[in-house]
Amino acid sequence: MFARYWRRIIRFIPTKGYAGFLLRRLLAFIPLMLGISLVTFFLVRMLPGDPARTLAGSSPYPGVIEAIRARMGLDKPIHIQYLIYMGNLLRGDLGDSWFTSKPVAYDLAQRAPATFELITFGLIGAVGLGLFLGILGALKPGGLIDRLAQFYGLLAGALPDFWLALLVILFLFYYNHILPPPMGRLPLSIMPPPTVTGFMTVDSLLAGNFEAFRGALAQLAGPVLTLSLLNAGPITKMTRSAMHDALEGDVIHFARACGLPRITLARYAFHSVLPPVITLIGFLYAFLVGGAVLVETVFSWNGIGQYAVQSIVNKDYAPIQAFVLVAGIFSLVVYLVVDILYMLIDPRVRL
Repeated sequence: MFARYWRRIIRFIPTKGYAGFLLRRLLAFIPLMLGISLVTFFLVRMLPGDPARTLAGSSPYPGVIEAIRARMGLDKPIHIQYLIYMGNLLRGDLGDSWFTSKPVAYDLAQRAPATFELITFGLIGAVGLGLFLGILGALKPGGLIDRLAQFYGLLAGALPDFWLALLVILFLFYYNHILPPPMGRLPLSIMPPPTVTGFMTVDSLLAGNFEAFRGALAQLAGPVLTLSLLNAGPITKMTRSAMHDALEGDVIHFARACGLPRITLARYAFHSVLPPVITLIGFLYAFLVGGAVLVETVFSWNGIGQYAVQSIVNKDYAPIQAFVLVAGIFSLVVYLVVDILYMLIDPRVRL
């Protein structure tokens, strides 16, 4: 019933132009986020174990567990708990962590920039490597680079991320001392710059602290290399396949018969490759918010993925729910940007 009335509301919004499209998509976020919050709330309550008993310890005094449950609000009916949670959420209150004793919003604000900086640089490296191998492989099918691209595309999808991260540490830090020790976002001897964006590299440049900038880049090198090598594989496969199909299409054959130079043909083919590649990049970017947790753990990168896993182990409900909401909002924004890029690349697309 709610979905039917919501569709009626959206129907009155103008459908033409970017403004109408953006407004319709932003309004569609509301029922999606409501559904995410509802499903997450009840699934979290289905986790095995009792958080009150975990907090009380192994040998609690009589009545301690009941008192902790009452303080947490877990003694109320489940639907009352959800209404209280939604009321707090509408006021911008994500709750408090039972184990850090801090507001969840504060914890996320401290950890989210670390994750977003890591996955942004990692995805940039993956896109650069994947497009390079995919395009060169498609331009010379059957050649050495093409065979290398196909082999790498298969290999990257089979490598465990934590195993590759350990190999990077073993060979580039332990044996060759090329990378610094995997101990967070900055070397211990360097003071962090004042926080502006939360990205250590950007904040270092804004503060004019080039020592911190070099230290931040050095600490980023290991996890970024790991994420780039892991995620460049599917981009390579997608780019190579789409580029090859485009070069064998009728449009390119006609353009080649007209005598157009090879670089122009490659540019036309690459333009047709962009939509599926952008879709894959958007999916990878949204996935890495939680998918980079093992890389964060290996490199002691204090991000929100690691925070979510620790919260699951501790049965800490509020951080888990907040992480899923943040990841859901981020995914919706990424997919919205992908749709806008579709419209800019191909004006024939009407979303």
